[in-house]
Amino acid sequence: MSAIVPGEPSSSPECPVLPMRRGDTRGGLVRTLARLALLPAIVVGLSLAAVMHGMQYRELQRIGEDGDLALAGQAAVAVATMLERGDHDRLRLRMAGMSQRHGLARIVVMDADGAVLADSGIGAGSAYQTQAEIAGVDGRRIGTLRIENERRPIAAAQRSSLFTSVALLLLLFSVATAIAWRAAGRIGRPIIELAGAIAPRGSGRVLRPVAVTGKDEVRQLQEGFNATVAALQDSSRYMQRQIERATLELERKNAALETANQARARFLAAASHDLRQPLSALTLFSSALTLGEKDPVRLSRINHIQECVDSLDHLFNSLLDLSRLEAGAMQPAIGEFALDGLFDEVSRTFRMGAEQRGLRLIVRKTDAWVRCDRVMLSRILNNLVCNAIRYTAEGGVLIAARCRAGRIRIDVWDTGPGIPPEQHQRVFEEFFQGHSHAPVPPGERRGLGLGLATVQRLCALLDVPIALKSRLGRGTLFAIEVPAAARVACHEGDPTPEPPLDVTGLRVLAIDDEPAILEGLRILMESWGCIVATAADGVEAMRVARSWPIPPDIVVSDLQLGGGRSGLDVIRALQGHYRGKGFGDFARLLITGETKHERLREISAARIPVLYKPVTPEQLREAMMATIAVRQVAA
Repeated sequence: MSAIVPGEPSSSPECPVLPMRRGDTRGGLVRTLARLALLPAIVVGLSLAAVMHGMQYRELQRIGEDGDLALAGQAAVAVATMLERGDHDRLRLRMAGMSQRHGLARIVVMDADGAVLADSGIGAGSAYQTQAEIAGVDGRRIGTLRIENERRPIAAAQRSSLFTSVALLLLLFSVATAIAWRAAGRIGRPIIELAGAIAPRGSGRVLRPVAVTGKDEVRQLQEGFNATVAALQDSSRYMQRQIERATLELERKNAALETANQARARFLAAASHDLRQPLSALTLFSSALTLGEKDPVRLSRINHIQECVDSLDHLFNSLLDLSRLEAGAMQPAIGEFALDGLFDEVSRTFRMGAEQRGLRLIVRKTDAWVRCDRVMLSRILNNLVCNAIRYTAEGGVLIAARCRAGRIRIDVWDTGPGIPPEQHQRVFEEFFQGHSHAPVPPGERRGLGLGLATVQRLCALLDVPIALKSRLGRGTLFAIEVPAAARVACHEGDPTPEPPLDVTGLRVLAIDDEPAILEGLRILMESWGCIVATAADGVEAMRVARSWPIPPDIVVSDLQLGGGRSGLDVIRALQGHYRGKGFGDFARLLITGETKHERLREISAARIPVLYKPVTPEQLREAMMATIAVRQVAA
């Protein structure tokens, strides 16, 4: 990052800032500064006016008192002779004339004993009084002269002086206000410009340098602000470059991730198709080897082969399930069904394996009905129970259900080693396998670590929450909650036993471009008592159709045939052929090892039952019977 160096305003791009609240910045700041400048002048002016007015009042009062005292002295000298002669009449006339001439309120002359000899009688009781002693020729006190005055001239002079002071103060305040406002504007303008640069109006909201016009501290503030703007602009450019680099790096990593995903998809496609072809043939032939075999040694070897084939089948199925989920080719078919029937299937599937490990598998009976996709829920339970048994050394596994506010909670408990808290999220990742002390029996596989990843994706697809609780050394609980169905109880009485899957006499057209798989299908189905015709492509399939006057009961076809042809195209051609002869639809079943997303979506759109290679004989027979039964119900 560039160093912060104070100096001239930078010409770099403007730096964005956050918006800030603004009022009338200019008027408010200038008024504040003007008030601050006027306040001392007002205080000083009023104080000086008050002091000067008080001094003037006291001076006028002193002058008045001095004048009254001088007048009283003069009057006392003037009346002394009259008083000694006892000329009281002349004395009264003299006092009345003096009172009128000097504008006095009252003049009183008293003898030495205090008796009033002369009284002008005007304004008796005035507030201001001045006395002077009257002395005779020998200096002896012969009386007292008292002057009373209301001081009206002094009050008039005070009022005149007050009016003059107020006028001068107003003039002074007007001049001070003009000076203060101008000074406030000169001082506040640079600060106002800074405020405008920090919080500009409009949508741009950017920092801009300001012109350096102030002095002293204001100039330093402007220069510091411009230096900060330059530094922020340098930082903004640096951050922009960093963001651009990070964006490019993210795009590069996203491209690498996309390439890796495509490579994984190609790998899964190759593994699930090219490798499934011989594996599927191996499954069919290993099952056919048991037909008519009585030698215990050979039967044991065949069983070992089938165990290996089953292990490979499980691994490929796990990979394929994830591939189908990521492709969006699996869509839930929601329906209502009794949960107890699904529990029975899980019990039949895993009870023997649990007993071989010395574990107890407890499946609690339930009368609950749920609303969910039965196949997906079965897959979830199978994966959870399989994991629980695989990682449990002693004790057992419990499967139970309970009602909770309109939903059914399904619990799968085990007494295994438990899962550390830091691994609670990681166990749902692909290819993650937690540490387990449980021994693996001979011939049993550990797995790829895809079971719980598949469970989580299926739960997300079904919008079913899954919870995990575990205590080290005590065991683990996986719990899922599915919506309860409208019905809450199963039918009373024992369940009706399912009839055996008898496919004897079925007319089957098998289509596959792999000769080994086609031969395995023929041998296996003929051992079941089926009437089988085989075809490697669409041309041979149409040849078989022309040789059969009526449609087959079921067409079992591979999806990807030689020459880029699709089994869906061949099935549509066969449908067109038989419809042209007035026949209805026949049962259809696809078998494929395809994992490409677009092909999986194509299968899903065709709404044709599909099996994924390798297919066990039991799966094939069950699927054939189920497909034929569905067609018969639809017909």
